[in-house]
Parts: sequence; C-alpha cells; structure tokens
Amino acid sequence: MPDQAWSQFCRALEKAGEVILADPAPDAPLDRAEGYRYLSRLTREMLYSCLDNADPDFPRFHELDLVKIGADNPDNVYLSANIRGDRTYRITGTRGTIAYFSIGSKANRYAKDGTMASTGELSDADLTIAPDGTVEIFASAEPQAGNWLPLAPDSTGLVVRQTYLDRTTETPGQWHIEQIGGPAEPAPLTPEFLTKALQRAALSVHGTAATFAHWTRTFMARPNELPDFGQEMFQRAGGDPEIFYLHGYWALEPGEAWVIETDVPDCPYWNFQLGNWWMESLDHHRQITVNKHTASLSGDRLTIVVAAEDPGVGNWIDTCGHSTGTALLRWLGAAVHPIPKCRVVPLEEVR
Repeated sequence: MPDQAWSQFCRALEKAGEVILADPAPDAPLDRAEGYRYLSRLTREMLYSCLDNADPDFPRFHELDLVKIGADNPDNVYLSANIRGDRTYRITGTRGTIAYFSIGSKANRYAKDGTMASTGELSDADLTIAPDGTVEIFASAEPQAGNWLPLAPDSTGLVVRQTYLDRTTETPGQWHIEQIGGPAEPAPLTPEFLTKALQRAALSVHGTAATFAHWTRTFMARPNELPDFGQEMFQRAGGDPEIFYLHGYWALEPGEAWVIETDVPDCPYWNFQLGNWWMESLDHHRQITVNKHTASLSGDRLTIVVAAEDPGVGNWIDTCGHSTGTALLRWLGAAVHPIPKCRVVPLEEVR
C-alpha cells in the first residue's frame, strides 16, 4: 500500500505542473522558474501540514515563513495549526507590540473546491489582555468565558495574522496551542494514514495552485486596475473579514509606469503590494510594498508608482524583473473603501 501511495503522489504532483503550463500563464523564464518554485513550496507546506503536523489532538502552531499563498502580506507573520471542530483548545501567548492581531478558525477545502471559509474570528477589538501582556483564548464549539474563538463542525484549522506597521520597532507575540481533554500520546503511524495524507497533500498542492491561477485569470479581464471584484470570493478563500481587498493584474512594457492614486481612509492599517503571476508577493528584500507607516502621503492622498526603475518621486514599487503580475491594496478596519484611479504612463513622464 505505501508503495502505491507514493507512486500516486508523485504522479499527482506531475499533474499539478499543468497549472504552470496552462494558458494564459506567462512563459518567460523567470515566471516559469517562479511557478515551479511555487509548486515546490506548496509541496513542502502540504506534506508538513498533512503528514507531520496533521494530528488535531496534538496541534502545533507553524509559521508560514517561506510558502507564499494567495497574495501573502509581506507585513504579516502567519501561523497555522490543524484542529477539529468537535475539540476544545487552549491557546496561550503574549500579545507583543505588533500593530494588529487576529485569529480565525477555518474550514479548509482548497483541495476540493478552492475555498477556506471562516467559521469564527477574534481580533484586537475583541481581545482581553492580562496586565502582564499575556493572553488566553479558548477555541471550541460551545461558548467560553473570556476570549472565545468559535469552531464549527467542519472547522479544520486556525490561522493567526500578526501585522507589522514597522518591523524595526515592533515585536510579534509568541503563541502555543493545546487540546483540552485529549489522549495522552499521538496515535502511531499506519499505512492507511500515510496513504490518505499523501493524497491530501497532492490534492492540496494542485487545488491551491489552480485556485489562485483562476483568480489571476479573473483579474486579467481588467488590467492595470484595482477594482472591487466582490469581497465574497476573497472571504470564501480565507480572507480576514476586517479587510477590504482590492486585487489587480498589471502588465507593463519597457519604459512604462503604473501610477495608482487614491484617497486614504481613516483605518488602523493599510498596505499595497506587488506579486507575481502566481500571486506570491515579490522578493521582500526589494521595494515591493508600502503601508500606512512607510508611505509618503500628500494630505490624505496617496500616489504609488510601479515601475522597473525608481523615478525618484516616492512610493516606488519595484517590478523585480517582471513585465506582468498581480497586486493588492488592503484597507483594514476602514468605514469606507476608496477605489484607486490607475493609469499607465511613460516612466519619463513620472520623472
């Protein structure tokens, strides 16, 4: 049985490679290389999640520090843990000084239909913090006193978002999770579990890659814009209910710049970021994002310039050698959600 399971897993991964080759995915060498790296990152993450960190009776928070999925936020520290909706969990930790914290329970169906619906949410506004800065949260189907995160019968995981405004001065919290009243030790590995875990991992790789390739194809219908495509699609895929998402697709010829102008609403956090065709944020050591703390504004007016070269006017976003890709503007906790005005102009005109 394990021999057959491994062969099927390898064939399923090869099948997932069709997402990278399918039209209209770009065939430039850089984009193609990033596509296969993306699949390798997804494979590593899904194997860990489905095989080594899959037991909902002994969950561990895992930092998503290398894998990039669905327009990951460069300002975020993401943590995830596998759970079950019929269990009760105690989550303990420190709030830290990071700008924003939220934790959500999710029903992850990426392998089936590309969704990861929210089944419960808890954010800064709801959180009770002890005088010493520690936090205790209970996750369960039944309401609990204090900080309670609801679970549903189909809840499969927890997602923690810790968001920086300024990485040089802020410190994220440290978090631990345990099941209450569970077994004393993990169940031993069985061939049946291995077979199912490899199947889930392969389906998750393919399903995740296909889901966000579909998103990019959707955004391509309105190039070089940041419209409201409807928030339901983004929430169904695991988005934070506190965030209003403005996704887009950009395409530039050599010597062109994408200029984005918008009013900035009163809100605790916002950011703009650039991604590749696979919806991975671009290299974090380059200038690929601005947020509420790092951007330069003229009053409440924000102007962003996306280009291959720095025009020297502020809020420049580096295309990092790409001619096409994806982008995202987030408004978190805002009462209004301005839609930016966007245009493509010669880079020399910006200068």
